[in-house]
Amino acid sequence: MERVPAIVLGGTGYVAGELLRLIAAHPQLGLAGVMSDGSPGEPVAKAFPHLAPVYADELFKSQSQIEALLRTERAPAILSAAPHGVSAALIDSLLGVAERAGHAPRVVDISADFRYSSAAAYEAVYQHPHGAPARIAQFTCAVPEHLRELKTPHVAHPGCFATTILLAAVPLLALDLIEPQLFVAAVTGSTGSGRKPVEGTHHPLRHADLYAYNALAHRHTAEITACAQAASGTAAHFAFVPHSGPHARGIHATVQAVLKRPLSTDALRSQLADFYRHAPLVQVGEKPPRLKEIVASGYARLGVASDARTVAVMSVADNLNKGAAGGAMQWMNRLLGFPETMGLTAPAAGWT
Repeated sequence: MERVPAIVLGGTGYVAGELLRLIAAHPQLGLAGVMSDGSPGEPVAKAFPHLAPVYADELFKSQSQIEALLRTERAPAILSAAPHGVSAALIDSLLGVAERAGHAPRVVDISADFRYSSAAAYEAVYQHPHGAPARIAQFTCAVPEHLRELKTPHVAHPGCFATTILLAAVPLLALDLIEPQLFVAAVTGSTGSGRKPVEGTHHPLRHADLYAYNALAHRHTAEITACAQAASGTAAHFAFVPHSGPHARGIHATVQAVLKRPLSTDALRSQLADFYRHAPLVQVGEKPPRLKEIVASGYARLGVASDARTVAVMSVADNLNKGAAGGAMQWMNRLLGFPETMGLTAPAAGWT
């Protein structure tokens, strides 16, 4: 069977590299091109040496080269790991090229540019104009497990913090188990800050350290709140405190709330497991989950505890995979009519 050509935007970034790794192992996708305006013509293996065995001869392409592909390819998959504030205008331009050629690509955007329902909502958080407001209605933002019927041609994948937190929070809200006030503490690895070195990812500062940042003021809280309401039908308040951890990959989130009625740990675990019974990439375990169980995989794991008054749901997911590239691939599988888990079922490495 002929493979669907896939185009990756985002060049040399960590998420783009993870997309390339997943495409290399995908049975129905083939890389048509990866765009980097800053490195056109340079070897992909130079930016991602770990991908040299599968992309030894692949070169980064310019925007004009990607546009030429879109004029000839009838049904490509476009996966954008371009930065916030850049992705929307780039996607708009590339879709325009494809549409004028009579083609209809499918797009999954991993940036924040299409996660909000209006340009005003986006601009309130990011403090700059939206790059393609007319395209917003063509995108749906949701965690794949929380939306079974997709009504738009394109998808905006929620951020890695949002994905990890929503997997824990949405069942509690949708099943009407809790008061709609959630307290969240989440720890992320250094790759969540991107490839460009900054103080928060500089190894001598990050190593053996743990600290909170943007407490109760993180910009993704609005996204989490909106996605939770869309998925559960309940408006809730999220008090979110993110932390930077000393590891490279993975997010550990603890979501706490007051139960509406007394429920045991076993009863809650059973309800969460039933909620995700048709979600093979989300596992509900008997013990608190650990990062090593999911790092570099497309899986998320949940654990639950209750004292009959308060519930705590622990959620772990890989920020580059399930929280970004893997979640985007899960959506692209659905957009193209493939099994949702195709190319995403390899287990975690375990001893990272």
